[in-house]
Amino acid sequence: MRIRIDAVDLPGLTCPPGGEAVYRNVHVAVQRRNRPAELLDPQRGDATDATWILECTTVASAAGIDVKGPYVQGRPGERFVYLSWGTVDDAGTFTMFRRAKLMLGAVPEPVLSAAAGCGLLVGRIGLTDACGEPLCARVVPPRIMWSAESGV
Repeated sequence: MRIRIDAVDLPGLTCPPGGEAVYRNVHVAVQRRNRPAELLDPQRGDATDATWILECTTVASAAGIDVKGPYVQGRPGERFVYLSWGTVDDAGTFTMFRRAKLMLGAVPEPVLSAAAGCGLLVGRIGLTDACGEPLCARVVPPRIMWSAESGV
């Protein structure tokens, strides 16, 4: 199975927006499990949209469907994907300052089952919080909308 994260409403290149920015040249990327410095496809914070595709495997058990993969974090029943926010300096070094935790355990069971069958779980999410800053903390529906789709 694959997980595709479709993001819109990115917050911009500075945080906080307007005024005196603490963070400049803000980017967002998916963080690899157990390797915080290894990021999948960093995107500029002022991009119109961003998409990441993660290769995963699923295992059915009595407790439900468990999702595993190099970008899937956490224990069974508590799996998640980290979107890491950071600054990128002139040398291209990414320095994280916050993360959003996309909770796979909050995907409705019928949606996850359908995605395991058709091969694609899609999460649609806006990445700007109510204060105009990069979205962070634990993210569950309705903040992220999950669906099962065919194709990539």
